[in-house]
Amino acid sequence: MMPLYYNRNHELCHNGAMRPVSFSTDTLAAALRRLKVASLPQLVAALGNPSVRTVFRKLQQLDYISSYSHRGRFYALRACARFDASGLWCHQGIRFSTHGTLRATVPALAAAAPAGLRAADLDRLLGRRARRVLRPLVAGGDLTCVQVAGQTFYCATEPARRRRQAGVRHAAAQQPPTLPPPTAPTPELAAAVSLFASLLNEKQRRLFAGLASLLYGAAGDRPAAAWLGLHPKTVRKGRRELVAGEIDPQRVRRPGGGRKPVEKKSPR
Repeated sequence: MMPLYYNRNHELCHNGAMRPVSFSTDTLAAALRRLKVASLPQLVAALGNPSVRTVFRKLQQLDYISSYSHRGRFYALRACARFDASGLWCHQGIRFSTHGTLRATVPALAAAAPAGLRAADLDRLLGRRARRVLRPLVAGGDLTCVQVAGQTFYCATEPARRRRQAGVRHAAAQQPPTLPPPTAPTPELAAAVSLFASLLNEKQRRLFAGLASLLYGAAGDRPAAAWLGLHPKTVRKGRRELVAGEIDPQRVRRPGGGRKPVEKKSPR
């Protein structure tokens, strides 16, 4: 009778021959779908305790991602991830990126930002400190930094994109200070505003009221309406038009606006 042996997976083998064991990729995929995020020991256990090399070989057959936090020790299926607009996903404190590693994610985020990003901005987006990779990325040419108003911003490496980002930062740094909110009008000021408003058409009065509301700050529609003698809805409409920039200089009203014509019916 031929002797029986147990292999490393506790299976009986004849003549000491190691019977090849097959591990299903579908089993690994099902485990990842069930757990959403799994560590390597969890995947080994779910697959029936194969070698680590076998688990990685099976992972290569799946569209998987590894975490950029926790030193890349967690895995998930890309189809199960819920990435935000920045391409980031956090599950129970474990963070993933569509770009993969932290070193690949930081340049992508900096390049996509309209005005570049500060180190603090990157820390907030990534949920961890990105400073340890910033200097190597800049030194390797994968990231650039610009100085604006004494602050360092990380930008794209592509020259045209970097110039646009720096231009936005310079423009923001040179913005004039905001005006103080208007005080309670004196009789002379009220008379002057009333005269000025009488010279404006419907759209100009509405936009002027919206500007006054913005000067008042938050909840400025009612004070501006009381100051100018308009309805708060008119002030709110003017403010929204100014903020959105939706102003047609050729028209007082939008097409179809105003009072509807009255049809005259002839007697029968």
